[in-house]
Amino acid sequence: MMSNRQVTDCIDEWKSLEKEYSVLDADFEKYRQQLDDLYVLQERCVKMINHQKKRYQHLLDTFKENSGIINGEEKKAVNEIEAQMNKRQNNFKQMEDNLPRDSGALFFFDRKLLTAILGPMSVSLLKKQDRFKYKDEYEKFKFICTIIMFVFSFTNLFLVEFRFSDALYHFVLLWYYCTVTLRETILRHNGSRIKGWWVFHHYISCVLSGVLLIWPDGPVYQLFRNQFMTFSLYLSLVQVLQYYYQRGCLYRLRALGEKGNMDITVEGFQTWMWRGLTFLLPFLFFGHFFQLYNAYTLYTLSYHDDCVEWQVPASALIFLALFFGNFSTTVLVVLQKVRNLNPKKPADKTN
Repeated sequence: MMSNRQVTDCIDEWKSLEKEYSVLDADFEKYRQQLDDLYVLQERCVKMINHQKKRYQHLLDTFKENSGIINGEEKKAVNEIEAQMNKRQNNFKQMEDNLPRDSGALFFFDRKLLTAILGPMSVSLLKKQDRFKYKDEYEKFKFICTIIMFVFSFTNLFLVEFRFSDALYHFVLLWYYCTVTLRETILRHNGSRIKGWWVFHHYISCVLSGVLLIWPDGPVYQLFRNQFMTFSLYLSLVQVLQYYYQRGCLYRLRALGEKGNMDITVEGFQTWMWRGLTFLLPFLFFGHFFQLYNAYTLYTLSYHDDCVEWQVPASALIFLALFFGNFSTTVLVVLQKVRNLNPKKPADKTN
């Protein structure tokens, strides 16, 4: 039984909890009021930034239309205004990094994807630390899925030859690319400048995975099966290498104080990243030409006597599209980085 001393202690503890609750209740009311004020300020700042941008653009258009009649003094004033506008645009960029973002900058399919899956909710990450954490978790997610797909493809290639196991693997690929597409859309919504092709690449990969999933078993499927599993196994190994490269770049940028940079392989490229990228390039290009070889193999199989499935020519076209998109984008990125590393020196005008 509870003693009188214990009852007294419980009553005292309850009184203490009552005092704590009154403080909590007051703090919560203050928090809720400040949260409402925060939303009002956020909306006001977003509207003002958009208003300023429109007015700036109107001024620039007016200056351009009347450039032929501007005199010397006016020209000097116009140049000063344009210089101030450039500074203001950079300030707007910093402000927008800490405000909810408009999804208007996303591709049409990206906006529809977010709305269809998540509804009209905001996916803006307002803190730089949160954006870095989400990017880091995104890379971890891809790495874990890559290991799972490596195990699947290795098992299907060397240990198991059942169509059900293949179908399960194709379903995992379909789920993976759909999930990665959604996560990358959120990254782009929060400022990641992922190149347009890589966005479409995952949409196309979703379609390819769906086509392979519903491809019925038969002689033609079996003729292509081992080649595809070998390609998948190689692709998993390359993605592991990419993961360590991306992760190293991400943590290096964080150590350099660039935690807010969501794009670490295109705009955020720096000289010290070149060594890792040059190591990756041969593996990437070999994977691209493997895709071209898959397209060629499927094209020849489409003329096989036993070929009656529409999935064969469809897969050939998709692999061909993936090759051209991946190869051309990688080449353009490499050329861009080479130009950034070796800027042209100004011509010597002295005689």
